[in-house]
Amino acid sequence: MKQLFATTSRGFEELLKVELTELGATECRVVQGGVHFQATDEIQYKVLLWSRLSSRILLPLVETKIYSDLDLYSTVISQNWLELFDERTTFLVDFNGTNQDIRHTQFGAMRVKDGIVDYFERNGKARPTVDKDNPDIRIHTYLNRENLIVSLDLSGDALHIRGYREETGKAPLRETLAAAIVLRSGWQQGTPLLDPMCGSGTLLIEAAQMEVKIAPQLYRLRWGFDFWKGHNQDAWDKVKKEALSLAEFECSKNTQAHFYGLDLDHRVLEKAKKNAKSAGVAHLIQWKQGDIASLQNPFDKESIGTVICNPPYGERIGTTPALIALYSVFGQRLKQQFVDWNVSIFSGEPTLLDCLRLRSHRQFKAKNGPLDCVQKNYRISQRKLSDNADKSAVENSLEFNENSVQMAPDFANRLQKNIKKIEKWAKQQGLDAYRLYDADLPEYNLAVDRYADNIVIQEYAAPKTIDENKARQRLLDAVSATLAVTGIETNKLILKVRQKQKGTNQYEKLAHKGEYFYVTEYGAKLWVNLTDYLDTGLFLDHRLTRKMLGEMAKDKDFLNLFAYTGSATVHAALGKAKSTTTVDMSNTYLNWAEQNLLLNDIEGKQHKLIQADCLQWLEHCDRQFDLIFVDPPTFSNSKRMEDSWDVQRDHIKLMSNLKRILRKEGTIVFSNNKRGFKMDFDGLATLGLTAVEISAKTLPLDFQRNKQIHNCWLITLKA
Repeated sequence: MKQLFATTSRGFEELLKVELTELGATECRVVQGGVHFQATDEIQYKVLLWSRLSSRILLPLVETKIYSDLDLYSTVISQNWLELFDERTTFLVDFNGTNQDIRHTQFGAMRVKDGIVDYFERNGKARPTVDKDNPDIRIHTYLNRENLIVSLDLSGDALHIRGYREETGKAPLRETLAAAIVLRSGWQQGTPLLDPMCGSGTLLIEAAQMEVKIAPQLYRLRWGFDFWKGHNQDAWDKVKKEALSLAEFECSKNTQAHFYGLDLDHRVLEKAKKNAKSAGVAHLIQWKQGDIASLQNPFDKESIGTVICNPPYGERIGTTPALIALYSVFGQRLKQQFVDWNVSIFSGEPTLLDCLRLRSHRQFKAKNGPLDCVQKNYRISQRKLSDNADKSAVENSLEFNENSVQMAPDFANRLQKNIKKIEKWAKQQGLDAYRLYDADLPEYNLAVDRYADNIVIQEYAAPKTIDENKARQRLLDAVSATLAVTGIETNKLILKVRQKQKGTNQYEKLAHKGEYFYVTEYGAKLWVNLTDYLDTGLFLDHRLTRKMLGEMAKDKDFLNLFAYTGSATVHAALGKAKSTTTVDMSNTYLNWAEQNLLLNDIEGKQHKLIQADCLQWLEHCDRQFDLIFVDPPTFSNSKRMEDSWDVQRDHIKLMSNLKRILRKEGTIVFSNNKRGFKMDFDGLATLGLTAVEISAKTLPLDFQRNKQIHNCWLITLKA
């Protein structure tokens, strides 16, 4: 009998103990990070071949106490390494842990290596070679304070490397972790197993191999014991032969494909198919491309099985807001399609699991690399309406999607009503981007915008008097209702939290996806980006203002100050302006403006793009213009500006500078978004200017509920 140690991820020790016991190991003792056990040669090889949860199987050579690097070297050089391997064998030292004297694992590994090669030299042998890539022998050294354990690694490469997964998707699960998830899921062999976001298929492949009794390491070609002098070839051949025969028999007997994998990405599915074929279970798994929002139960009504899943998750929910929509609609589909089924979800973000709106009956903690994760098991029970349920609301919401769960019926009804009205108007106007809902109901304080085939939901910050959990739940309900009403795919919905902006936060970057597409607006094509910034590159409420500028610009020299992405410049140029000048402090937005111009085939020296502090540039400008559009921020204290800016305080100074470059018959179109803005008519009169408010005329149909979203003025020289 040998004393061995199986390492595993923290949290799986008890599960591994059960597995080792079932494989025939004795005297199993759990410690943090693994299980000590005893085994005969046959059981040792059986564990190596069959363990799905072990990371490595180690044969301890020496356990002692050391207090310095000299102690470490002395301990290693005193071992009889020639009993383990000869000088022609390559080796590698894996070193884990430190103490007060040995503070770096690399230094510790070097001292162990020195001890081994010096031992061979002292015994008249050549120094064995270190091979960092494909060593014949691995020596595993673990140091915890003064406690040292030196072991022979019988595994070679880590046991999570099964050999079947040449192709993976993003952030794949390790096979050992996938196996643990399957074992903890409650799935019973012989029953259906479905993964609706299967990625490279690891969960399904591990489960399928369990069912047809394919040893996880059956096709491994290299082992850590291949060059070990203690290797028992006869025992290994017997164990390997039995495993091959069992797999062949079970695969021929089990031909029913009751494993089912779905994913939105067809490229990942192709990888999953290749992986399943390499693992010997391709005949057991069906694959299909599909969106979670339209998830259907592919099995007959009599079949009861398990849904298992490792959905995507971010390290912080705030950085991946679209996941709220994904989990929310996933919970709906589970309740609609999988009554009486078991569900097991593994996630690194417990808050996202709350979006499922399911009550778990069991949960487990685990690590996925450095991330703390949780696995929750659920039972989907039949839901019944209470006698007091609002059946009319249920019937109304079923109008949007006959399978939809009844969440936020008031919001859903209002959104549906708005869509019928606004989308017909938008089509007549030639618009791809417009607002569908703008805090129409006080309980659902958010905006819903359509950009072609995409929906953007912007949540306004809830008042401090509203309970945070209640506000969050309403948001989740609204997201679910929006998906049901619009019928869009989950990955086409973007969720943002919009708060009152202060200082330099107004253009805070949110992501780095770089996903741009264009929308049309009265014949103009304009690039938008829905994910990288709080704003999308197009202020929808200024749509009529831009159209008006296009109509006013013919044969005129046009200036766009605080130009943002230059959408107003595009309209002016398409309106046959003689020249356009576009000024903004942001290089990002100025490049965006340039791309907008090119998208509309607007080129030439008459169209100038200038990166500058708009206020400083204005003071030194020596040109004159017929038409000036200025839409400054409400407030700014950008470090790139010499002074802070406040539109209420500073607009007369701005007008003074604009008057200087305005031609006699020219017009200033002045707009801003400050609520309660008051025009200083006396100040304008002093400058010889007059102003006419046209705010009402510049509010399009989809923004008429919000009369204060912006104000707009025509300013001219007094006659």
